[in-house]
Amino acid sequence: MADFDPNNLVNQYIANLVPYHPGKPIDELVREKGIPAERIAKLASNENPLGMSPKARAALESALGELHRYPEQYNLIQAIAAHTHTKSEQVVLGNGSNDVLDLIARTFLNEGAEAVSSQYAFAIYQIATQSAGARNIIVPAKQYGHDLAAMQKAIMPQTKVVWIANPNNPTGTFEPYAAVKQFIESVPPEVIIVLDEAYYEYLPETSRVNTVEWLAEHPNLIIVRTFSKIYGLAGLRVGYGLASPEIANLMNRVRHPFNVNIAAIAAATAALTDYAFIVKTLAVINDGREQLLKGLNKLGLECLPAYGNFVTFRLQDADTAATVNEHLLKQGVIVRPLAGYAMPEFLRVTIGLPVENERFLSVLAAFQAV
Repeated sequence: MADFDPNNLVNQYIANLVPYHPGKPIDELVREKGIPAERIAKLASNENPLGMSPKARAALESALGELHRYPEQYNLIQAIAAHTHTKSEQVVLGNGSNDVLDLIARTFLNEGAEAVSSQYAFAIYQIATQSAGARNIIVPAKQYGHDLAAMQKAIMPQTKVVWIANPNNPTGTFEPYAAVKQFIESVPPEVIIVLDEAYYEYLPETSRVNTVEWLAEHPNLIIVRTFSKIYGLAGLRVGYGLASPEIANLMNRVRHPFNVNIAAIAAATAALTDYAFIVKTLAVINDGREQLLKGLNKLGLECLPAYGNFVTFRLQDADTAATVNEHLLKQGVIVRPLAGYAMPEFLRVTIGLPVENERFLSVLAAFQAV
């Protein structure tokens, strides 16, 4: 067995993949720094600071007695269809929205094909594309957001998928929906357009458009959403795609039959109807966004436009960003370094509870005062 090398068995495009590195967990910081868990503010992974909704929690607890059963996904599919005013045959469930993105890649991409995405876009687009054997064409960003005109020009005969995140993670930028609609209309009908709306619910009412209505006019469009953000179910892993029945049918052929578990189904179904929790979450996020932007601007730090539940800000240079991140960690504050996104001078901070936001700002101010 000494000569065994699994790299000789795997496709080269898999061997060359750079794995996704999530935000640092609380337990990891406890091990590294010896800081008690209750003293740690995790502001790295864009989680809901209020946790999950009361209705979701009650439904989850009720489902515990059925965990020996295989999941029945019908009720959640029907609930999503009713919530989005679509038909059940247009819904594709995922083990988080990442799973839906991977399903799209596995369904529509192959060796020799290309996908198009923006610089500074979600890292999973590259991973999903490359894992399917295709090539991801990264278009330079425009003011850290999508340059839709340049992305349109990057579409070639071998292009099969275009990835768009709106709002975008990790930058927080947002492309007005009039521009997105114009872009979609310019894309050849044989190219799949993926509109990743993980942070859709955080948009102000004045910016929001019901993009689901576009599906009837553009059968090559797939809209992807998640229960991980505003619904607070990140740990249960539930996401979904909305598409034409024909596209959804193809994706459901690839989808694993039990990719969303019983507990997640129960919680997600209930979360859709907990409107009071959504209103409360939006109030906390909107106030927290203002608190962070005001505090960071007071410290003289440049912030990118913030349309999600996080704020991305720039330090003097890459070394300063790394030093600030380490200082925050030593004080029990976890944020997200963006060196992995080729933005080494930036950090991203999730909007937390008011006390968490203030603690982050205070620790950052103390560093600058030194």
